[in-house]
Amino acid sequence: MDRMSSKTRKPTPVCPCGGPRPYAECCGPLHSGTAQAATAEQLMRSRFAAFAKQDAAYLLRSWAPETRPGRVDFDPGLRWERLEILGTTEGGPFHSEGTVEFRAHYREGRTAGSMHEKSRFRREGGAWVYVDGDVRD
Repeated sequence: MDRMSSKTRKPTPVCPCGGPRPYAECCGPLHSGTAQAATAEQLMRSRFAAFAKQDAAYLLRSWAPETRPGRVDFDPGLRWERLEILGTTEGGPFHSEGTVEFRAHYREGRTAGSMHEKSRFRREGGAWVYVDGDVRD
């Protein structure tokens, strides 16, 4: 490889969920509907990425019907920057329910902040959906 080609190569965009793979191989297939989350944590990560990318359609599709809002409105001044998974209970490939505790870091203008939540998930028709969450601080 020559120097010119290495300088013109665009960096692969990382996934907003913080996973090790690029978006197109990580949360992208979940957002486009070509793949399903295998675990509650994977769904949580994909939902964080959907908030970061302002993908309201995916958020609504991955929300339990009884708690799903009519629409998702995004704050134009808020940018979701980083996700920390603090813990999980159940939520694996062979479970029907699970929880994911996380801290989502954001920036609003020049102010940094975070949201701490423990979210509940369940399988519905074989697919994981977000049910609700308890905000911790």
